[in-house]
Amino acid sequence: MSGPPVEAALVSHAEVTDPIERLALLFDAHGDRLYRLARRLTGNADDARDLVQDTFLRAAKSATSIPLGEAGEEAWLVRILVNLQRDQWRRTAMRKQHDAAHASALDPGRGSDVETALIARTTVWRALERMPPRRRAILMLHELEGLDVSAIASLLRITPITVRWHLSRGRRDLASLITVMTGARG
Repeated sequence: MSGPPVEAALVSHAEVTDPIERLALLFDAHGDRLYRLARRLTGNADDARDLVQDTFLRAAKSATSIPLGEAGEEAWLVRILVNLQRDQWRRTAMRKQHDAAHASALDPGRGSDVETALIARTTVWRALERMPPRRRAILMLHELEGLDVSAIASLLRITPITVRWHLSRGRRDLASLITVMTGARG
C-alpha cells in the first residue's frame, strides 16, 4: 500500500483554510518545541502541558492572525507562550506578596546530597521568580533552552542589544538574589 505523494504531504500550513485543521498542523509542527520551552519555563510537566494547551487556545481565538511561513508561525506561538507564562509569573508574584505572612524562611540545615541539590534548585527557582518577567524569560531561553541572542531577539521582537543587556543584568540579579536568599557573604 503506497501513501500520498511527498508533494501532497508538504502542503503549507498557510494553504489550509479550515482554522481547526490549520491549528492541528501547527500543533504537529511546533508542539514538541513549545512543550520543551514550556517545561523549562514552568519547571514541571503538568504546568508545561497546560501552558502549551493555553497557547493553542489563545492561537485558536485569533487564528486569522497566524503569520505565514513556518518561522513566523513558530515565533508567533513562542511569543504567545512566553507572554502567557509571564502573566502567570506576575499573578504568582502578586499572590506571594499577599501571602507573605505565611512564607517560610529557607533553612537548608544539614542533609544528604539529594537534599542539598533540591535546596539549591529551589533557591534558584525562587530567585528566578523574583526577577522581572522579561529578564527571566530571556535568561531561561538562553541558558536553559540554548537559544542564541539573535534567535531570542527575533522571537520576542526586540533588538539583540536588549537581549544581551537582559542576559547580563539577569545573571547579576540572579547571583545577588541567591546571595540574599541564602545569607551568603560575598
